[in-house]
Amino acid sequence: MDVALEFGLEDTTAVVTGGSRGIGRAISVGFAEAGANVVPLARDESTLETAVEAVRDRGVESRFEPVDVTDHAAVDGCVDRIADDLGVDVVVNNAGVNPDSALGRPGDVTDAGLRQVIDVNLEAAFACARAAEPALRASGGTLVNVASVGGLVGLPRQHPYVASKHGLVGLTRSLALDWAPAVRVNCLAPGYVATDLTADLRADEDLRASIEDRTPLDRFADPAEIAGPAVFLASDLASYVTGATLSVDGGWTAR
Repeated sequence: MDVALEFGLEDTTAVVTGGSRGIGRAISVGFAEAGANVVPLARDESTLETAVEAVRDRGVESRFEPVDVTDHAAVDGCVDRIADDLGVDVVVNNAGVNPDSALGRPGDVTDAGLRQVIDVNLEAAFACARAAEPALRASGGTLVNVASVGGLVGLPRQHPYVASKHGLVGLTRSLALDWAPAVRVNCLAPGYVATDLTADLRADEDLRASIEDRTPLDRFADPAEIAGPAVFLASDLASYVTGATLSVDGGWTAR
């Protein structure tokens, strides 16, 4: 068979959860620069509005769709509207949290913190995938889940987060089996990235130094460095890749 390998995403539409800031915003802009129409999803309307403007500044279409990804009925309606108007070729499950109430030794983790992490990081990803399945099957599209190195190895004092990200890696594999050959499903596992989520870590000189020392590339990633691998997994260059988890971690998991 002849295989046309294309890196661009022209004539496609991507939906990116948690798409208004950090890694999600970088992925939204990266997809737009690769030619895709992009609909970032987020709760915060002010940051979402600037993300939509950044996408449109790249000459592609976007939509303002504020939504709480833990509201599964709202997600269903949102995905249906996008599919009806623009189609859906790519879904990126990027929304994630790691609040203080979920950090520490197991006895320090509150029920509310545990529930929030699982709701956002795992259950919402499943709900978004479920909502998008008909549209992705129709387009022969692809799903990209954004996990973490915490989905591949343990991280101390981050038990709910690590559990949720391991679950997301497992969900990626099971969806890839269930949806093949119609839809490809893959996962990114970023290391430590310079976003709002890691601001406190980077502000603490000792913690920052310990993370950089543990990372062979000796630094935090820029969010844009996660966008490139996401574009690759969504593109035809990855047409024979499904069920895979790609580490984008500066060598963290190589040790």
